[in-house]
Amino acid sequence: MPLMDSHSVPDYLLNLNSAQQQAILTTEGPVLILAGAGTGKTRVLTTRLAHILRTSLAYPSQVLAVTFTNRAAQEMRERIAQLLERSVDGMWLGTFHSLSVRILRRHAELVGLQSNFTILDSDDQMRLIKQILKAENIDGQYPPKLIISIINRWKDRGLTPDNTQSPGNAKDYHHIASKVYQTYQERLLILNAADFGDLLLHCLTLFKQQPDVLQSYQDQFHYLLVDEYQDTNVAQYMWLRLLAGRSGGDKGQNLCCVGDDDQSIYGWRGAEIGNILRFEKDFPGATIIRLEQNYRSTSHILGAASGLIAHNQGRLGKTLWTDGDHGEPVSIQGTWDSEAEARYIGDETEAFQRNGYALGDIAILVRAGFQTRELEERFLKIGLPYRVIGGLRFYERLEIRDALAYFRLLVQPDDGLALERIINTPRRGIGTVTLQAIHILAREQGISLPKAAHYYAENEAKGATKAALLLFFENLDRWRQLLEPHNEIPMDHAEVARMVLDESGYTKIWREDKSADSPGRLENLKELISAIKEFQYLPGFLEHVSLVTEKSQSDQQDMISIMTLHAAKGLEFKVVFLSGWEENLFPHPRALQESGQSGLEEERRLGYVGISRAKERAIITYCLQRRSYQGWQPAVPSRFIKEIPGDHVVHINQNGTEISDSMGRIATENPPKKVDRYSEKKPAKLVKAVVLHSFLIGDTVFHQKFGHGTIVDIDGATLGVEFEQSEYKKIIGNFVTKV
Repeated sequence: MPLMDSHSVPDYLLNLNSAQQQAILTTEGPVLILAGAGTGKTRVLTTRLAHILRTSLAYPSQVLAVTFTNRAAQEMRERIAQLLERSVDGMWLGTFHSLSVRILRRHAELVGLQSNFTILDSDDQMRLIKQILKAENIDGQYPPKLIISIINRWKDRGLTPDNTQSPGNAKDYHHIASKVYQTYQERLLILNAADFGDLLLHCLTLFKQQPDVLQSYQDQFHYLLVDEYQDTNVAQYMWLRLLAGRSGGDKGQNLCCVGDDDQSIYGWRGAEIGNILRFEKDFPGATIIRLEQNYRSTSHILGAASGLIAHNQGRLGKTLWTDGDHGEPVSIQGTWDSEAEARYIGDETEAFQRNGYALGDIAILVRAGFQTRELEERFLKIGLPYRVIGGLRFYERLEIRDALAYFRLLVQPDDGLALERIINTPRRGIGTVTLQAIHILAREQGISLPKAAHYYAENEAKGATKAALLLFFENLDRWRQLLEPHNEIPMDHAEVARMVLDESGYTKIWREDKSADSPGRLENLKELISAIKEFQYLPGFLEHVSLVTEKSQSDQQDMISIMTLHAAKGLEFKVVFLSGWEENLFPHPRALQESGQSGLEEERRLGYVGISRAKERAIITYCLQRRSYQGWQPAVPSRFIKEIPGDHVVHINQNGTEISDSMGRIATENPPKKVDRYSEKKPAKLVKAVVLHSFLIGDTVFHQKFGHGTIVDIDGATLGVEFEQSEYKKIIGNFVTKV
């Protein structure tokens, strides 16, 4: 449909650019709207739907609009109602799952259910799977969460039990999961229930086995619209393709998919970027409309984001631009270590606050959840209120609270609350009946719960329970003795803490857990050990934790936001700090190991999403040493830093010297190999990213953090230094100066 002339443009199309108008007025046939970050996508979506209804191209009941969240659906419904000045209750607007429920309630009997079927939550699903594993005499051999994870992934791919059976080892996880899947689905039908994945899967079965039902919906819906198309999984894609296959007409269904291939960041939970990349192949003759004019960010921010994502091969391509100001170049700030990085971010945040920015206008985006710990502690120390978006604060996370309970019990043997939390974590066969008996004993004798539990183990417990309790207390005594300062060779308290988590079996819980968040929980536990290393004794660390967790900020309205890059999608802030842009952190090694090149490209899309959240300022930080549970580890800047065009950045290294564009590329090579120049526009003094001094064993050196020390061994560019105010540390030669 051609664009309207200026005299015939309705009021709801005023102040829209030409691409936005085209996206609204091109109503016939398949359309793909590539909506870049900050290009007014929501306004286009709602106006397009309002236009279809306002011009009587369809009745509300003839329009199907799919969003990814119920909140987005509600917001869209309200905006359309405002544009039309009337209700749109008849329109099919909702998530894939809510719309599937609506269809299944009508046709439940055709897939073996009754119309009042129950939708199971994750807890119900877990209970049912455990029952099946027990009935099959394989409980304890295969983690229920792993079986559920495999089944859910099959459902996301539209696979029924018949499609998952394959020859192979009878004890293979997938072979067992396939058998359980078959039984599980049979039990669900008996219970007149469906889980979340079934909602789409049953619709797929319905559409394939009942062509008359499918055709009735194809004929009903004259217009289909799908938001966030880049995040659809296989089952959602198949669901949409079936509904969009309207019979009759040369163009088929009037399908409009809206998305941004450059913001596809959920491959780890089943999203298929290929769905959007092959749109033109799936729907021949499709119209592709690119929304590229950005209304959010400065040109420097857009240039940095676009330059980074241009290195991806799997993309349809677009270039964001703005009529707004150039703004400040993206800052790339190097720091000595992760503590200095947190100090820098805290200081800069206070500076922004002094210059009139509200804390709510500022966000810190991290790649991994464990990174928040040092940031949180710094903010608590300087009194900056903050909130963690999409997750708990570090010391409030389940795995951290469990670990702290173990450590509290070592330091305070009478801590009954700590004992109660971990006495059966991991499972030791100590159930509620045993715990109740211990509680009764403690009250009758007037003693602490741990003392009562120990007495119960020695005098009243029987069989496996007795053995488990006695072993539990033997281990506690052994770990406690390792912390005693009078030992001939007292163990490092952080090493004892690590030993407790490993030998208790707690770390194993999360190693064997196959849920999506288990790797992050393991990273958090490692970060906890790193935090303990900062204190001389374990009691001092526990006291510190108690104090920082007591500082409630719930009454604060204006807070800085901390979140992962994944949680930041769809949000925007005036100032964005992007923390921890280092190799082996971002891109995340797990993404590279599991998915190779496609994983690297998804990580790069994460970087694009992060930078494009910023409206006025974007600051990327990295450090040259990051503390891990193994101690201080050297780090190098992320490969993504050198991929950002040099004319959009200012790169400052750890000693405050500006790094030229070519220098930024030398700094990210390890070892340095060649200079790759993107730009010659910013002449600057080159500071070599190699060791600047010749060191000998016995030389005295100075480090900004650890003070003076003596070199005791040399391994290439790595120096082993005994520091006067600290312990032996391995340091890259760049980080010290010869005295």
